[in-house]
Amino acid sequence: PNQYPRATYAAMISLLDEYVGDLLAVRQRSGLDKGTLVIFTTDNGAAVVGGADADYFECSGKLRGRKGSVYEGGIRVPFIAWWPGVIKPGSTSDHMCGIWDLMPTFLEVAGTTATRSIDGLSLLPALKDDDSQKEHPFLYWERHNNAGDAHTQAVRFGDWKAVKTYKKNGTSLALYNLKEDPSEQNDVSAKQPELVQKAESYL
Repeated sequence: PNQYPRATYAAMISLLDEYVGDLLAVRQRSGLDKGTLVIFTTDNGAAVVGGADADYFECSGKLRGRKGSVYEGGIRVPFIAWWPGVIKPGSTSDHMCGIWDLMPTFLEVAGTTATRSIDGLSLLPALKDDDSQKEHPFLYWERHNNAGDAHTQAVRFGDWKAVKTYKKNGTSLALYNLKEDPSEQNDVSAKQPELVQKAESYL
């Protein structure tokens, strides 16, 4: 917290950009730029602590929620991968992944495998635009609030996302079609009982 939180946040973003540039420059000078995969991402959505004004900077765009939320604004994040000669410049992917997929990706890039079972799936085929990419049947998140009187679960499967809220007076489950409603404003659970049942089985 300080007197000029917006200016501080903007300066932090600019400094981060400079630092990334410095790292890439060192990599290039060392002759490692063509043989190294670079990934830039984060582990959660926009933070609102320390006076950060996420609304002013439109950090989550039109997505609902912030850091600490299981809505898309809390968990959907930028993911940029750069690997000259391997990743096609300007390409994009709709592949659904989690940050836990990074370890198996790095292991495969290094030419090895995990020594024990892990939850992640290598993203290397998706990065290479290869049709052999394995898909997660679903992705799962859970959040307990600090007061301990409520918590939420979320599960994403295909275009669908279910959010289940537990409170002292009961539970509720909302279902969203993220392809049509990325802002998670229209609960369609009443119209999709089979998908609700599927979501409950995952949860």
